[in-house]
Amino acid sequence: MSQSATPPQQPQPQPEAQAQPQQPAPPQPVDGNPYAQQPGAVPPPPAPSAPYAPPSPSAPALNNIAVGLVTAVVVALVAAGIYGFVIGTTKHEIGWAAVGVGFVIGLAAGRLGGRNPALPVVSAVLALGAVYLGQLVGEAMIGADELGVSFSKVFFDHFGVVQDAWKADADPITFLFFAIAAFAAFSGAKKAAL
Repeated sequence: MSQSATPPQQPQPQPEAQAQPQQPAPPQPVDGNPYAQQPGAVPPPPAPSAPYAPPSPSAPALNNIAVGLVTAVVVALVAAGIYGFVIGTTKHEIGWAAVGVGFVIGLAAGRLGGRNPALPVVSAVLALGAVYLGQLVGEAMIGADELGVSFSKVFFDHFGVVQDAWKADADPITFLFFAIAAFAAFSGAKKAAL
């Protein structure tokens, strides 16, 4: 007797009720958005509308009027010296330097003193004094060069003569520089206040 091999059986279609379960669907995000980022996926590149990171938050406001005033006075004296040196070396009043004197005084007062409403006014007054003192320093430097003596001798020993020379040289532009410096100090203190 010979054994015959049975032909391979074809898979029989199974009825719907007995169908094998399909693979589970990937988990949906909590908000129900099927296009949202899936766990383990690579994040998309940044949006083209945001080419740079947002600015970091600024420092908290200080609101310390005493620190603002002391700083403004020190900055006014330093700025007056620099402004006087510029006038003395160039032998000309320079308008942008007066703007710089006023703005740096207002910036220092506003940045360290905060939003106190007195600081812009005080900054403007200090800017007027700094520009005047700087012009006197410049006059003394010019006079010391012409006379061949030291600056300190002209400025401290003959201060009245320096003031008279300033009055003789003062013109409308001189007073325009005063106004510009005061405006720059006032607006600088307002803008720099945190």
